[in-house]
Amino acid sequence: LPERERAELKRRKLLLEVSARHVRACGPPPGTPGWAPPGPAPTPDPSFRGSWRRLPFKPYNFCSLGLPPACGHLHPLLKVRSELRQIFLEMG
Repeated sequence: LPERERAELKRRKLLLEVSARHVRACGPPPGTPGWAPPGPAPTPDPSFRGSWRRLPFKPYNFCSLGLPPACGHLHPLLKVRSELRQIFLEMG
């Protein structure tokens, strides 16, 4: 945007400038014991011939925990029904 339009949008609070920083994590740095450069991606051709067995693959951790599932909430009518039930149980 031209500087004049950008200043006008900032004045109206319709524009917010944000700076972003990107970080790429690729594993341990080269030279670390046990580090090997990643090999080429497996394709259907080597998988048929069995040459994929010689390619270096990244180790997979089967014991690691995944992301926690997003928890849901009770339906509002179910909450009301539970409250009414509790009231009637207290009344006998």
